[in-house]
Amino acid sequence: MERILFYLLSFIAVASAIASVTNKKMLRSVVYLLFSLIAIAGFYFMIDYNFLAAIQLTVYAGGIIVLIIFSVLLVSHIEMELEMAKPSRKWLSAIVTLVGAMVVIYTLHLHPFKTAAVSESTTTKAIGERLLSTTEGGFILPFELISVLLLASMIGAIIIAKGTKLTNKKDSK
Repeated sequence: MERILFYLLSFIAVASAIASVTNKKMLRSVVYLLFSLIAIAGFYFMIDYNFLAAIQLTVYAGGIIVLIIFSVLLVSHIEMELEMAKPSRKWLSAIVTLVGAMVVIYTLHLHPFKTAAVSESTTTKAIGERLLSTTEGGFILPFELISVLLLASMIGAIIIAKGTKLTNKKDSK
């Protein structure tokens, strides 16, 4: 049963990811991306990483998709058709993607994965303590840097969305 579920989730994730990048309609691309993210959360549930699955569903499938949909609605029309890339660019993208996939597979093949005993390090409490720890192995600095990056991205998105409205107000003064 697990194998069937794995193949089903794999098919949904890959098919919706391909549909997301090849569809001409912006809103449909976002919906296909949502399906792909939900399938990835299904993988996390399968390997019993419930915390990561919940984060995947709430942050990515929930928050990021809603943010992208609002961006689409603010900046353009809902049924805006996307410009399709030239065939030469598609081939270049495919080649770069295949080279990247081969590098990842080669690296995974060379890495000596060692099975570790299951410890309490995967509990939500342990993840939170490690995430906000200032000691060695803590992640407080990357956590804060990502916060600043997201804030800068939001400010940039607001400026881009308001674009001409901001420049028109400056010109009229």
